[in-house]
Amino acid sequence: MKKRKNDLILVAVIAGLAALLWMWIYLGRSEGAYIRVTVDGSMFGEYPLDTDAVIKIGDESSYNILVIEDGEASVTEASCPDKLCVRQGKIRFDGQSIVCLPNRLVIEVTGGVKPEYDAVAR
Repeated sequence: MKKRKNDLILVAVIAGLAALLWMWIYLGRSEGAYIRVTVDGSMFGEYPLDTDAVIKIGDESSYNILVIEDGEASVTEASCPDKLCVRQGKIRFDGQSIVCLPNRLVIEVTGGVKPEYDAVAR
């Protein structure tokens, strides 16, 4: 019986630590201000998240359609065969990104409020 009690205590401690970690990550993120678009490693453009826009990136054979709406950005259409970039959903928090490898496209959220410290070391 003692072994079962210790197992339950261990599970409760691990669940509590997981909940604290989740809260720290979830509550610690900040909303971004800009969308930075790079194609093949070169800067394509930077767009504010507070202004709605539809941007075509690329040409007729290799393209992505970026939609910025209501403070969120998403790829709604793409010429790539797997369409993973379309399925990645909407992004709005600093550090989030959408990547389309076939079209060599990276869309990332930047410009959020940075915390004063990344971590505290003793």
